[in-house]
Amino acid sequence: MSDKRYWLMKSEPDEFSIDDLAASEHQTTRWEGVRNYQARNFMRDDMKLGDKIFFYHSNANPLAIVGICEVASEPYPDPSQFDPESDYFDPKSTEENPRWILVDVKLVEKFKNPVLRDEIREQPELQDMMLIKKGSRLSIQPVQEHEWEKVMQMAGK
Repeated sequence: MSDKRYWLMKSEPDEFSIDDLAASEHQTTRWEGVRNYQARNFMRDDMKLGDKIFFYHSNANPLAIVGICEVASEPYPDPSQFDPESDYFDPKSTEENPRWILVDVKLVEKFKNPVLRDEIREQPELQDMMLIKKGSRLSIQPVQEHEWEKVMQMAGK
């Protein structure tokens, strides 16, 4: 087994879609605005350069994994926490002691055939995937290697 880890990161497509990422400079963006401690800790403590990420469109119709990204930076403080004009401003966070961390993500591939959440639910080998667990709402989630491989197969990869 390799040291590489796999993740799923959710984004609402009306806020930031995979097409927005594809249109961005160098097809790379900061994954800013995460304000959940568990999701932050995944970025800060567990994500490594080159880790693969499923890009998931949440609060969308249909709900689907729409492509692949990779971690493109070491973790660093989310600059939006210091900006009073930002929706993600945190007055309790300081540059000396930042609360919120992010990583950059780079587009690897947009799926021609998105993998729908309903299709994932139907797969016996994906029943433990965090994405379909009742009450699981984390915007960043670990994905097991066998889950990654099955979803890739479902995407025709």
